[in-house]
Amino acid sequence: MSAALPRGLRPRLVVAFVLVAALSALLTAALTFRQARSAILDRTRDTAVEELRRQVDALAPNLPPDPTDGDLRIFASQLDHAAGDGRRTAVSRDGGPLLGTAQGIGTALRAATRGGDTAFAERVASTGTPRLLIGMPVRYEDQGADAGKPSGLVVYAALPLDGERADIATLITAAWAGAVPALALAVVPALFAARGVLRPVRRLRSAAERITSGALDTRLKVVGKDELAALTGTFNTMAATLERDDAELRRMEARAGRFAADVSHELRTPLAAMAAVTDALDEDAHSGALPADTADAVLLVSDETRKLAVMVEDLMEISRFDAGSAVLHPDDVSLRTVIHKTLQLRGWREPEEVVTELPEGDPRLRADPRRLDVVLANLIGNALRHGAPPVTVRAVCAADEVVIEVADRGPGIPEDVLPHVFDRFYKADAARSRSEGSGLGLAIAAENVRLHDGTLTAANLPGGGAVFTVVLPVRRDPEGAL
Repeated sequence: MSAALPRGLRPRLVVAFVLVAALSALLTAALTFRQARSAILDRTRDTAVEELRRQVDALAPNLPPDPTDGDLRIFASQLDHAAGDGRRTAVSRDGGPLLGTAQGIGTALRAATRGGDTAFAERVASTGTPRLLIGMPVRYEDQGADAGKPSGLVVYAALPLDGERADIATLITAAWAGAVPALALAVVPALFAARGVLRPVRRLRSAAERITSGALDTRLKVVGKDELAALTGTFNTMAATLERDDAELRRMEARAGRFAADVSHELRTPLAAMAAVTDALDEDAHSGALPADTADAVLLVSDETRKLAVMVEDLMEISRFDAGSAVLHPDDVSLRTVIHKTLQLRGWREPEEVVTELPEGDPRLRADPRRLDVVLANLIGNALRHGAPPVTVRAVCAADEVVIEVADRGPGIPEDVLPHVFDRFYKADAARSRSEGSGLGLAIAAENVRLHDGTLTAANLPGGGAVFTVVLPVRRDPEGAL
């Protein structure tokens, strides 16, 4: 199972900083080790070649003009004794066998030194122990016409590199000894760097939270000229734009609210007059005093006038909510009485149109009876118009809340419509340009419930039909009664 990556930005920055420091330290240590190792081995090679050349030049003149194998073995032995560093030497004549103590001389080295006058050296570790192998042609003495020319003799030396290996091991240990504390110390600047980066980020988050809570005048001080400073400047520009747009929207909303309220108020007087006239004409239309065509026209005008009056009243009510002038007048009321009064005022019959399921006794609650009647009337009327009777009104009383459910037996509410049922003037079917209601009933019901600090929700029943649920907190008067 792989280890979980750190989720916070701070640990990520610290880990990234430490990883970069570790990579840099390891890369530096690797390059330093490589250079130091090459320097140690090159110095050892150059020193060994120079020392062997010096010894060969010193002992070669003692050889007879036509040395025997025995002479060559003695020559190799003398070179071994002259070295004193564990070197083993052998001599070959004209590519013949090696005479002496040196072993493991490869064919490549022997081929490179045959017939030439240049020394060659190579490092090998075929037996697990590193060694330096040197092949050095022997030149004639510095006299005569052949001075300085190859003599046909080649000296081969095998020098152990145990000391150099120990030095390189010490170098590796020193590199690790320096890298580990460096990595540990890298955490300190990493923490400071993370703190420096995250401080403006935290300020931006706090400022964003303040703007989310409604403080659109929040601004941040721009420090520096880096990317975070540019981000802070962009944030301030965004906040200023939001504040300006919010102020403009509030002004437009206030003007729209005042317009709706003014229009509704101005329409009330002529509508009242129209309603009085249409009521009188309704009586003539129903009594047969008017011709049939005229009676139908009168009834149509009367019906549309009543709808317009309802819409005007609803608009005025919504305007009060928008203006914050809606006032709650709570009273100690009987839940049973409020529900039955709502049904009687609208002429809804029990149990043909509405079925009530109320708790035993006479549960009482503290609420505004007029607004509670508006809520129930809108919910029941909506269920009767769009559902199928009978509509069930169920109430449950608990210690701290009262739950009222209004359920119908219709097809239910489409899932894409559910989130919008409390929107003003929302119509599920765009083709239905007109409806019996004003399109504000459910919105007004939701506002009235909210004024009681309650909640109103809509859902579909598993067996079909829609259900609206009102949850009202139990209010108590100063004497402790419900």
